[in-house]
Amino acid sequence: MENYKNFHLIDHPLIQHKVSMMRMTTTSTKDFRELAQEISLLMAYEVTRDLPLREEEIETPICKTKANFVAGRSIGVVPILRAGLGMVDGILTLVPNAKIGHIGLYRDPRTHKPVEYYCKLPIDAEERTLIVVDPMLATGGSAVAAIQFLKNKGCKDIKLMNLIAAPEGVKAVHDAHPDVEIYVASLDERLNENAYIVPGLGDAGDRLFGTK
Repeated sequence: MENYKNFHLIDHPLIQHKVSMMRMTTTSTKDFRELAQEISLLMAYEVTRDLPLREEEIETPICKTKANFVAGRSIGVVPILRAGLGMVDGILTLVPNAKIGHIGLYRDPRTHKPVEYYCKLPIDAEERTLIVVDPMLATGGSAVAAIQFLKNKGCKDIKLMNLIAAPEGVKAVHDAHPDVEIYVASLDERLNENAYIVPGLGDAGDRLFGTK
C-alpha cells in the first residue's frame, strides 16, 4: 500500500494482542464487545495526541505552579451505526465529556454502496473535533459518505478511527478526503469477492450484538 501521510497504524503490542483475540471464532459476544471497547480506549490516546494545551496557574499542596490543560476544540464521537456503537464507551472512558452523534448507514448487499437512513449530531458539531468510529474499514464507502455528510453540515476537524482496515478502504478514504486523518489498529490483506476484509474478523455488528 502507498505511504499516505494521513494514515496511522497504531500497532502497540497490547492492541495487536487484543485484535488477535477479536479475530478468533471462539471469542464470545461478551468478550468481543469488551475487547472492542479496550482497543478503542487504547487507540484514543493516539487519536487525541495532537490536542492543543493551555497553561494555567494552579496551587498544589506544596506551592503554586504552571500546569497544562487541554484547550481549544472539544471532542465529539460519531459512531457509524450500528457497529460503531461498540467503540464509543472505550473513548468515553478517556474523554468522558465528549458529545455523541450518530450516523446511520448500511451497505446495499448488491451494489456494496452506502445508504443513509439516520443522522443526529451535537448542536455544536461544527465547532468540535469529531472522531468518526466504525470497527471495519472495508470498501470505504460508508466512511467516505459519513465524512462527506459531516462536511456538508459545516464540520471541518474530522478524524476516522477503525479497528481493522483493508487497503482498498484506506485508499478510498484518502482519495475522497485527504484532509482526514485515518487511524487503524490493523491493516489487513485485502477484500474478498463479497467485500469482506481478509483475514478480518467477520461481521463486527453481528459479533458485537449477538445477532448471528
